[in-house]
Amino acid sequence: MSDAAWRPFSSVLVANRGEIAVRVIRAAREHGLKSIAVASEPDRLAAHCLAADAAIVIGEGPASESYLDVDRVLAAAVQSGAEAIHPGYGFLAESGAFARRVQETGLVWIGPPPEVIDALGDKVEAKRLAEAAGVPVVPGFEGDVSDAEAVAAAAERIGFPLLVKAAAGGGGRGMRIVTTAAELPDALVSASREAEGAFSSGRVFLEKLISPARHVEVQIIADAHGNVVQLGERECSVQRRYQKIIEESPSPVVDADLRARMGAAAVALAASVGYVGAGTVEFLLGPDGSFYFLEVNTRLQVEHPVTEAVTGLDLVELQLRAAAGEVLDVATPDQPLGHAIELRVCAEDPANRFAPQAGTILHLEFPARPGVRVDAGIRAGYEIPTHYDSLLLKLIAHGATREEARVRALHGLHDLVILGPKTNAEYLRAILEHPSFVAGDLSTDFIADHLADWGGETTVPDEVLMAAAAGEMLAGPTASGDTEGSGRAEPTPWHDLLGFRAVDGRSTSP
Repeated sequence: MSDAAWRPFSSVLVANRGEIAVRVIRAAREHGLKSIAVASEPDRLAAHCLAADAAIVIGEGPASESYLDVDRVLAAAVQSGAEAIHPGYGFLAESGAFARRVQETGLVWIGPPPEVIDALGDKVEAKRLAEAAGVPVVPGFEGDVSDAEAVAAAAERIGFPLLVKAAAGGGGRGMRIVTTAAELPDALVSASREAEGAFSSGRVFLEKLISPARHVEVQIIADAHGNVVQLGERECSVQRRYQKIIEESPSPVVDADLRARMGAAAVALAASVGYVGAGTVEFLLGPDGSFYFLEVNTRLQVEHPVTEAVTGLDLVELQLRAAAGEVLDVATPDQPLGHAIELRVCAEDPANRFAPQAGTILHLEFPARPGVRVDAGIRAGYEIPTHYDSLLLKLIAHGATREEARVRALHGLHDLVILGPKTNAEYLRAILEHPSFVAGDLSTDFIADHLADWGGETTVPDEVLMAAAAGEMLAGPTASGDTEGSGRAEPTPWHDLLGFRAVDGRSTSP
């Protein structure tokens, strides 16, 4: 790819919603760039629209009719005069086809080259590339799984238990744990069927199950001039149904030597494929200290704020600078600056199998404490749609030690007020207070081992909800975005987002 793909720009369209859209918009503003938001009809008054310099509605509620509609997103970019597109994470962020369309439209793509996204997005190809770069990989079988004899021989070589995994996706979909040879045929069929439905590809492969294992990932940043730097690791072992709940940096068990070796492996892989921008190389860390390549996320991660806290860097700013063709003057930190923990606060009911929750946010207060940051895409008066991920906000606590960060996270949860839909805040508190978490004794089985049957629940009295709703109606809606010790945002008036809306209220013609 020519250097022309990486060039300066003055405006960026954020092809996403929620807290990550607000986060990117904030970074764009601080970088002197104009920001353009896109929104579905239910999101027309969402926080990311109110935060942007301009916003445009591109479709109805279902993501397939708005945020995932490439033609509509690109049309909004052209119509608004945007010069670049930042995809955030989720939706189209890891679509090489979308990245290619962005560049073909003449816009700057804020992310890795399309061909790199394609190669690393295929787990089998990514594993092959990692092995070629000298990165340790989990023993497995990537051959034709329809060859029963070859599969049986591979399973015997790998050993049970093992995993059947989808080649084209993640998040636990298209994945099966197999404990005996008799279970393997059915697991292959069901995993392939699920993968086909989720990722439009039923291709699966076998991999040794590392258990107990920790999920540890390394943040990388690279420019278009061949410079690749690793920024330390994050511990992401606390997961529910393969979805991360709490992340922290640094890992409680990674020492300086292991950090250097994992970081070097991540850099070697990224350099070998011509990586540009921010990305994450994920590893499984075995109980014996051995680490194995898992996958690469070719985008910004949900948990990027903990790395920002312990490095003092702004990863979104670095993404923007890399896409603009700058040489990044960034070095691997000598050691982390303290410890940071991130909590994902979601609209879900932990006492009811974590069922997603919808409804209006009647009252909202963010913690205003030293060392506590909130990245949010919600505001009081906002009605949570049913079409999207349940993530409401991220609470990030930073301290000199892990224990200080943990206590600050607990205090932040105590001060966080979300009246209306149920959230997982009390469940997060239960995790933070669990003796095994306090001790840093973590694995990807943490939830299954300790909190699988948690039944706690906090009920807000109806009279409190009514009083909060009345108060918010009198005060007017508020736009809530990234905060760090700033308390609640100032009230922001309603705006018509049928076309564009400027931040200061001056409308501009589409």
